Amino acid sequence: MPMRRAAALVLILCLLQAAGCAGERRQARAVTLTGAGATFPFPLYTRWIEEYTSRTPGVVINYQSIGSGAGVRQLLAGTVDFGASDTPMTDAELARAPSPVLHIPAALGAVAVTYNLPELRRPLRLTPEVLADLFLGRVTRWDDERLKAANPGVDLPDRAVMVVHRSDGSGTTEIFTAYLSRVSPRWREEVGKGKAVDWPVGIGAKGNEGVTGQVRLTAGSVGYVELVYAVRNGLPVARLRNGEGNFVAPGVASVRAAADAAAGTLPPDLRVSIVDAPGPDSYPLSAFTYILVYRDQPDRRRGEELARFLWWAVHDGQRFNEGLHYAPLPPAVVARVEEALRQMNHRGAPLLPR
Repeated sequence: MPMRRAAALVLILCLLQAAGCAGERRQARAVTLTGAGATFPFPLYTRWIEEYTSRTPGVVINYQSIGSGAGVRQLLAGTVDFGASDTPMTDAELARAPSPVLHIPAALGAVAVTYNLPELRRPLRLTPEVLADLFLGRVTRWDDERLKAANPGVDLPDRAVMVVHRSDGSGTTEIFTAYLSRVSPRWREEVGKGKAVDWPVGIGAKGNEGVTGQVRLTAGSVGYVELVYAVRNGLPVARLRNGEGNFVAPGVASVRAAADAAAGTLPPDLRVSIVDAPGPDSYPLSAFTYILVYRDQPDRRRGEELARFLWWAVHDGQRFNEGLHYAPLPPAVVARVEEALRQMNHRGAPLLPR
């Protein structure tokens, strides 16, 4: 009996030791990837990360929604595995990178113009010129004659306009100001475009979340946010007049129309703006949102896991886009992204199968 108990004890100890070793090996194999940047795609990236990591044991992905400008800075500083931006990096930013940066279009989204006018029972319609003049402070009341002309039959309130804009460096701001610079010579000359600009009027709020919250709290306000933030918070969105003269609402179909119109003009590095895209159904404030990664990965294991996650995101992950009000990538764009991802390497060795 003592010998049997001793043998059983030895067996238990061996099993515990084996389990401990297996746990140590699993822990050693675990990889944590970190990313930071745009608030525009944050709801989508959160869903992607939940789905992917639930299917991929040993991989943890953390994403900080801190704005496109901060995401680019962290990528350049080497403190994250990937950055995220709603607009491409500039030539000057790319020149500061220690190695080539790949721009990976992740999804398509819309910058929505949202407002707090509880008196309205029909969606507000805005022409490009009036939209620019609202944010220039040249249209100061909601019953302005030019707003009435674009909204026939609508009883616009006798209420002051309160502009809400981003206070942080933002790709959403760059999309918005690039559009205003394109359609309004006055905006182009007096303000210009960029992730951060010197706003003529209004109050600032941080992130898409901050602008959404401020518009919700302020009657008579108008701001710009990624569409999903307006939808989730029950805020109305304006119809914008596009280049064909049609007033178009932001949505998956109108963003896809803008992307299809621009798909044939994608440059080799995939850095492109699709604001004010041609076509009768195109929404004027449409954009790609990008994940930014170094082509030459310093760590093979981390680079492999990052490449696999991005491959999944632009294939399987696209099925989650529409439910969150993002448009999936067109097939022609996915093919171009595949070419870019296959460039990822560690010391010249590819990280994905050729």
